[in-house]
Amino acid sequence: MAANRRLPGTDRRSFSVVYTIGYRRKPLATFIGQLREIGVDAVIDVRLRNTSHLAGYTKRDDLAFLLGAGFGIAYEHHPELAPTLEILDGYRDDEDWAAYEAGFLPLLAERAAEGMGREILTRYRAPCLLCAEPTPEHCHRRLVAEHWARHIPGLVIVHL
Repeated sequence: MAANRRLPGTDRRSFSVVYTIGYRRKPLATFIGQLREIGVDAVIDVRLRNTSHLAGYTKRDDLAFLLGAGFGIAYEHHPELAPTLEILDGYRDDEDWAAYEAGFLPLLAERAAEGMGREILTRYRAPCLLCAEPTPEHCHRRLVAEHWARHIPGLVIVHL
């Protein structure tokens, strides 16, 4: 759905949209295609670690260049919307999603993540939160988007 199209049952003037996307197991052409089809104007990188040699086309500097020079999409890194190393490594050790959420959600409140969301939504028409996980179910980008939606009236979340 193009970003300038209305979502079913809504009036475009009465809501904002935040998109989310994961890149793992997603070819570059698919990743860029999804962003362009929707009309994303900014990728908001919410990863704590975004320079790993394993990140491929999503390494911070490469991705910022690719998005900006190739497609006119802004790129911002916001590690303050990422979990701490302790929370992240704990989840990688035990894969306890309930414990992950219990540690991460208070961190969003402590960091006033909703203020960052409001600020981002004033600058961009169609921002997209980026993380690695292929689906949003067990990814903190979903938790960030849901936190924003609880505090920003009329915010609609669309997972790509």
